[in-house]
Amino acid sequence: MRHGIHPESRPVVFRDRAAGFHLLTRSTIHADRTVQWEDGGTYPVVDVEIPSASHPFYTGTSRVVDTAGRVERFQRRYGATTPVRA
Repeated sequence: MRHGIHPESRPVVFRDRAAGFHLLTRSTIHADRTVQWEDGGTYPVVDVEIPSASHPFYTGTSRVVDTAGRVERFQRRYGATTPVRA
């Protein structure tokens, strides 16, 4: 590995505020904010919108994100789904 051409890797906390998930790992990403970690150290923190803790691909579950009542409006317009016949 050639020296001087790779970015510096350091410990960084990735945090999802919605799911309450946080992970300390090594990364080359730059962050302006810091957070106090469980071991007493202070590390840069990056807030992410969809981490593996809440993403349906990793969790195996799906969530419906309803904004402005669109699901209810769809159900009113087209009715509830019919039961699947066996």
